[in-house]
Amino acid sequence: MFAATPASDFVCGTQQLASGITVQVFTTGRGTPYGLAALPVIKVATRTDLAQRWHDLMDIDAGRIATGEATIEDIGWEIFHYILDIASGRKQTWSDKWGLHNALSVFNPAPVT
Repeated sequence: MFAATPASDFVCGTQQLASGITVQVFTTGRGTPYGLAALPVIKVATRTDLAQRWHDLMDIDAGRIATGEATIEDIGWEIFHYILDIASGRKQTWSDKWGLHNALSVFNPAPVT
């Protein structure tokens, strides 16, 4: 299932969880330290410098596409296999390892920019 929801980190996670997802793949260019207790959140860094700076918060470095170190297909397969590893319990996301779990939020408590 694919769920398209508002862009706010906390609201989108809550609404995707309510829609029935069991694993969330969350792309970030800012490095939001985000997670949900109810399901694993796989964080995909869109920039390699972010993935390197926060190596213990980002699960996958998709910035390697821009640097030419990997293709879109390579990263796609990496994400696919990571989803399988997380869903099967073979791996744990960084947010789960560190216990980074945000509160559920149905509405954005701040202005949307």
